[in-house]
Amino acid sequence: MNEQEQKKILLVEDDPNFGTILKDYLLMNDYQVTHAKNGMEGFEKFKKDDFDLCILDVMMPYKDGFTLAKEIREKNTDVPIIFLTAKAMKEDVLKGYKVGADDYLNKPFDSEVLLMKIKAIIQRKATESVADSKQFEFQIGKFHLNSKLRFLTFEGGEQTKLSPKENDLLRLLALHENDLMPRELALTKIWRDDNYFTSRSMDVYIAKLRKYLKQDPNVEILNIHGEGFRLVVNQDA
Repeated sequence: MNEQEQKKILLVEDDPNFGTILKDYLLMNDYQVTHAKNGMEGFEKFKKDDFDLCILDVMMPYKDGFTLAKEIREKNTDVPIIFLTAKAMKEDVLKGYKVGADDYLNKPFDSEVLLMKIKAIIQRKATESVADSKQFEFQIGKFHLNSKLRFLTFEGGEQTKLSPKENDLLRLLALHENDLMPRELALTKIWRDDNYFTSRSMDVYIAKLRKYLKQDPNVEILNIHGEGFRLVVNQDA
């Protein structure tokens, strides 16, 4: 079974030819697609089902994409939204991000690019839901992390009080134990920004965490080049 088979997309596009072609293309790629012909119909369909992603045309009669996105956001703050626009106007792009767009595509666009964006956004949302977990106590090899109190304790003995960012970063790594923690996720969740300087800052914090954890030789933070980090706990030792 294809992992995307369960993913439902709401496509709101008033151009009947383009809408049908796009719907068929997404169906071919194992997405379930509900097509609405205008913003009013789009909102009615949105209220009746749970969607993993919305693709909204900006220029539509009765209700434009921005208005529809605002209504969708009032009902669901998390569902990803991609805007399709024929105008590459900077004001439109900014307006789109203000109402909570996750991405933008100018028509005409390469359908493969749209597929890549859909995959990336759905994957990112899945990873973020892990990061939003309420868990705050972790066993990391011989260490115990209480992320509410920001204490890292080694074998019931020595306690280290972590700084807020050290704590958030270690918690995120622990939530992804033995799995990839994407660099972009930590930067947007903890630093609220993903640029060169915050990226360098994160590397400094990773180095600090490695220092704390070196007391247990079975725990290490690996750098996965270009992708992120992996907190590895060797269970067999």
